[in-house]
Amino acid sequence: MPVFSTDNGVFSLDGKPMTILSGAIHYFRTHPDQWRDRLEKLKDCGFNTVETYTPWNLHEKTPGCFDFTGMLDIGRFLDTAAEVGLYAIVRPGPFICAEWEFGGLPADLLADGDIRLRCRDARFIERQARYLKALFGHVVPRQVTHGGNVLMLQVENEYGSYGDDKVYLEAMRDIYIENGVDVPLFTSDGPAAAYIQNGRIDGTLATGNFGGHVAYSAAQLKSLVPEGPHMCTEFWCGWFDHWGEAHHTRDAADAAGTFAQILDSGCSVNVYMFHGGTNFGFMNGANYQERYDPTVTSYDYDSVLSEAGDLTDKFFTFRKVVEERFGALPPVRVKNSEKRAYGKVTLDGCLPLCDALGKPVESAAPVDMEKLGQAYGYTLYRASFETYGEDVTLRVFNVRDRVNVFVDGVRAGVLYRRNGDERLQVSGLAAGRHTIELLNENMGRVNYGVHLHDPKGIDGVAVNDRYIFGWENFPLPMEDLSPLTFGPYRACGAPAFYAGSFEVDEPADTFLDVTGFGKGFAVVNGFNLGRFWPSEGPQKRLYVPAPVLRKGRNDIRLFESEGQSAPFVTLTDAPDLG
Repeated sequence: MPVFSTDNGVFSLDGKPMTILSGAIHYFRTHPDQWRDRLEKLKDCGFNTVETYTPWNLHEKTPGCFDFTGMLDIGRFLDTAAEVGLYAIVRPGPFICAEWEFGGLPADLLADGDIRLRCRDARFIERQARYLKALFGHVVPRQVTHGGNVLMLQVENEYGSYGDDKVYLEAMRDIYIENGVDVPLFTSDGPAAAYIQNGRIDGTLATGNFGGHVAYSAAQLKSLVPEGPHMCTEFWCGWFDHWGEAHHTRDAADAAGTFAQILDSGCSVNVYMFHGGTNFGFMNGANYQERYDPTVTSYDYDSVLSEAGDLTDKFFTFRKVVEERFGALPPVRVKNSEKRAYGKVTLDGCLPLCDALGKPVESAAPVDMEKLGQAYGYTLYRASFETYGEDVTLRVFNVRDRVNVFVDGVRAGVLYRRNGDERLQVSGLAAGRHTIELLNENMGRVNYGVHLHDPKGIDGVAVNDRYIFGWENFPLPMEDLSPLTFGPYRACGAPAFYAGSFEVDEPADTFLDVTGFGKGFAVVNGFNLGRFWPSEGPQKRLYVPAPVLRKGRNDIRLFESEGQSAPFVTLTDAPDLG
C-alpha cells in the first residue's frame, strides 16, 4: 500500500518527495453522471489530486437518517477519482463554509435556540460525532493506508477566523482518530498569526489559504509553521457572486502567474475552485459583513472549468505552469460538452400559491422556519388586524430574509434584509378588520463569520406600533412540486406556480432563460436547478445539466414570488452570468 507522510518537513509518497497539485471539485455541486468528465479534465491539466468538502446538511437532512446515494455518493466520487489516476483530499468540516447554505450545518440545529455552534457545547459535538461516524464509513476504507486514494483529511475549517476554543478542536480531532482516520490530519486558515494559531491543533498540519500576495503570504505561513511541509489549501483563482453585484472575473494570466509563484515558493497547492459547479436547489449560502449578501445559484467562480465543465483560458495557462515545472504532459484528450438551444417552452399551467396551501400551524406570534420543522424554501404567515380609519405603518421585526407583504390580497411592498427594511406605509384602508399575509423566503443562511447563527422567519409584526397576535404559519419547503394540480396559464399577478413541457431528441447541456419572470426557482424533471432573479442579477440564466434531461417529454415547473410571469421560458445554448 502507498505510504503518504508529512514527516521531515515534506510531503512524501512511498519515500519520495511529492508536490501536491490539487484542484477543488465538490461532488455535491456537480451531477454524478458528470463527475468523471470533471475529474478527467483535472487530470489532463496535470494535477495529481482532487479536493472536496462534504455537506453535512445534505447527508443528514433528517436527524439520524444519513444519505450517501446519488449525488451524495462520496464513495463513488472517490473511486472515480482513483480510476482516473487522482489522489484525494477530503475536508469533512463538518462546518465547511464554501459559500454553502449555513456552511454545511443542518438547519435543525437552529430549532433549539440555545445550542452554541462551533464550540465545546456537548450537544453540538455529539451531533457532529454521529455524522462523522456515518461519513467515515465511506471515507476510511478509501484512505491510502487501506489501499485507497485519500491522502489527508481536514479537521474543522478556517476555525481561526471564527473562534479560539481549543477544547472543541481537540475533541473534533479525536473523533476523527477514534473512527479510524490514520492518514495525516490538517487545518487550514488565512496566513495571519491570529488565524493560524487559533485554528491549529496539536497533531495536525497547519496550512494556509490565500489568493495573492504570495511572497508575503507564503513567508507568513512558513514563519508560523516552520516545521512544514507547506501548502496553500485554498488558492482562490476566481471568486463567487452575490445577488445585486457584478460578476467576478480574474484574468487567466494573472491567476496562472500566482499559481506559479505558489509552486516556486516551495508550497504544495489546492486550486479553489478547479470546477465550481452549481448551488442547486436552495443550497446557496450568504455572507454578512456590513450587510446580508446572499450568493447566487451559479458557483462558476470564474474557475479553471466553467459551471458547465468547459475548458477556460485558465485551464491552458495552468497546464502550461505545470508543464514548465514538472515536464511535458500528454496531449489534451478532454472536450467541452455539447450545448443545445431547445428554444421556447410554452407554459400552459398555472396554480396561484393561495390555492396550494396546506393546513397551517397556529401560534400567538410568527414561528421561525426551523421550529416549524422546515429547513429551506418559504413560509407564509397570515393574520388579521383592526384599523379605525387611520393610515397604517406596518413594521416587520427582524426580516430573515425577504418578505412580500400583502394586505387583503393586494401587494403592499417588499422588505429585504440586505437593505435593512422593516417598515411599510399602507394608506386608504377602511375601518374594520383586514388580512395580512407575509411570504418569507429563506435566501440562504450565513456561511461564514460571527453571524453564523441565522434562523429564518420573522420575529413579529406591528401595526402602528401595536403587535398583531394570532397567526397561521404555512410551511412551504417546496421539496416536491409533482403533486400540484395546474389550471390554464394566466398572468395572475400574485405568487404562483407555472408548468410546461418540452421535447428533447438528444439530451445536452442547456441554459434556462427566465426573461419576463421576477424571482423564484425552477425545477426540471423533479430536479431543482436553483433560484432565479434576473432583474437583480448578475446571473440571468440557470444551468441545466444534460443528465437531468431525458429523450422525449421533459417537464418544467417554476415558482415565482413577485407576481411577474411570461407565457414561456427559453432553453438556450449559452450561459449569462452577467
